[in-house]
Amino acid sequence: MRKTLRWLLALAVFMGTLSTAGAATAAEPEASTATATTATATTATTTATATTDIKERLLSIPGMSLIEEKPYTGYRFFVLSYTQPVDHRNPAKGTFPQRITVLHKDVSRPTVFYTSGYHVSTTPSRREPTQIVDGNQVSLEYRYFTPSRPDPADWTKLDIWQAAGDQHRLFKALKPVYAEKWLSTGGSKGGMTATYYERFYPRDMDGVVAYVAPNDVVNQEDSAYDRFFAKVGTKGCRDRLNAVQREALVRREPLEKRYAEFAEAEGFTFTTVGSLDKAFEAVVLDYVWGFWQYNQLENCTDDAVIPPDAKNATDDQIWNSIDAISGFSFYTDQGLEPYTPYYYQAATQLGAPTIHFPHIEPGLVRYGYQPPRTFVPREIPTRFQPWAMRDVDTWVRHNARHMLFVYGQNDPWGAEPFRLGKGAKDSYVLTAPGANHGARVAGLAEDDQALATARILEWAGVASATVQSNPSAAKPLARFDAKLDARDVERERTLRP
Repeated sequence: MRKTLRWLLALAVFMGTLSTAGAATAAEPEASTATATTATATTATTTATATTDIKERLLSIPGMSLIEEKPYTGYRFFVLSYTQPVDHRNPAKGTFPQRITVLHKDVSRPTVFYTSGYHVSTTPSRREPTQIVDGNQVSLEYRYFTPSRPDPADWTKLDIWQAAGDQHRLFKALKPVYAEKWLSTGGSKGGMTATYYERFYPRDMDGVVAYVAPNDVVNQEDSAYDRFFAKVGTKGCRDRLNAVQREALVRREPLEKRYAEFAEAEGFTFTTVGSLDKAFEAVVLDYVWGFWQYNQLENCTDDAVIPPDAKNATDDQIWNSIDAISGFSFYTDQGLEPYTPYYYQAATQLGAPTIHFPHIEPGLVRYGYQPPRTFVPREIPTRFQPWAMRDVDTWVRHNARHMLFVYGQNDPWGAEPFRLGKGAKDSYVLTAPGANHGARVAGLAEDDQALATARILEWAGVASATVQSNPSAAKPLARFDAKLDARDVERERTLRP
């Protein structure tokens, strides 16, 4: 029958007769109707997807639940909980709720996947790449930072591979909703996290923007930090900071007496670090590092914060300066507890810097820079894995694709940066002159800023023809928003990335 109809149709076209043309017309309705039905169904599905409220689409994802929605002009902002397996190798071992936030712009825009490597903020904010591409932003709380912690906590499941598995699984769940290109980003430990995610799941993201990400490849080799502190800023500033730090140790007895009174008044204890004396020295030894991590060179001349003549300063001036820069509350049990996951990771995989103090007599320094194990409760065992960072470093050098690393010239954490080898493609390491731990693309030299912005736009699939032909024309696509786009680095008064 099909052969007969096909022959009749061909004959009608050839001869142009009305009768066979009519036969041909009569022979085709079944196929036409099927095609029309399929097209109608596809259109209906597309329309339903496009018109479904974004909250409904997010909450339709298995394991996703709403904590709250907060209004923000031009966006929808959701605080959500997503069920994750404790062990991605064996999901049957249990689950835990992991907090995320979604700053929703439009499903037609690219999406930026952000993590700080610590807690997630539940206040609407926009990371720099999100502003550059004018996109959506998904922010993830790092596993084991409360409330995103299994109960009970199996600390052996806190490692960089498991954390990358969290990101991968969430990305796979959200990709059907946000189908355009994705970039991952983060600053400091968040920049490290974005890099580790790329190492383990290089096909997920279309680009990576890692800010001020330390790269402690060999944990026992930290001479780069000593070289950094010997040259950073100006000699005048270095001498001024060193003098205050030394003087605090010279006045250890009266300042520790004040520390004990402060701790008693606030209810602080020192079980984890071991003693008030060890905590005091840890705070004082963080002083110079903390200044350069969070301050600009010009802040060194602020007499109200940095006493210009340490030897003749009052105890109050020395105490207040150390407290303002380092924070006497941090190495208490109460200050350390929220950051136990970081110190556990530093003690098992990430490593931590050790620096020397040539401007301080050995007798004044009793403990030196203490290892991360000191800041982890004794009941949590740790074992260092020296191969973890070497593996990541080797992979980045030889396999980086669409990766951008941004560092600050005066940031101590940049003393050991990620580097690129011959195998890297379309990847960059750029340094912002005079910048601290808050280094951003916006603070790069003009040519580097244009290059970085152009590559971010290209990786996100939103570079205009003009930018593609002339990268120097690249600009952020979204206007600066003082509330969403605050550029100041979040100040954490402690020695950690």
